[in-house]
Amino acid sequence: MISQRSRAVAAFVALVRAHAASTRGLSAELLEEHGLTINDYEALLKLSRAPDCMLRRVDLARELLLTPSGITRLLEGLELAGYVERKNCDSDARVAYAALTPLGHQKLKEATRSHVASIQELFAGRFDDDELASLTTLLERLTTDNSDEGACLDS
Repeated sequence: MISQRSRAVAAFVALVRAHAASTRGLSAELLEEHGLTINDYEALLKLSRAPDCMLRRVDLARELLLTPSGITRLLEGLELAGYVERKNCDSDARVAYAALTPLGHQKLKEATRSHVASIQELFAGRFDDDELASLTTLLERLTTDNSDEGACLDS
């Protein structure tokens, strides 16, 4: 009989492998077709959905799960390409924003068409509508805040 712990480990391994494989493939397509990594795309998307199409750099880093140095490297490339610009806060010189440029908005629009088609192809070939709904519900449980559950782990 397989224990719940073994099933949990197997599920985690499958999740990590699926994430790595799908991210690698989608990122390669974005890079080949649009010159963007998947992190570049995600940064442009987050900025496009933010008020005034800009976020504090520290908030964007948190949204993308990047370190301060990681967001700096990512934004440097996007700034050089003209997709993002750095804006300073008028009231606090310590605060810097990343703002989506019109060119960045256009690049995001172009990349979204093919990226969404690639995602559709990846999932539609493997899951029906009910399975996709279930998968979404199950995976969303992993991103909810369980801070009320305490910080101790069973060993």
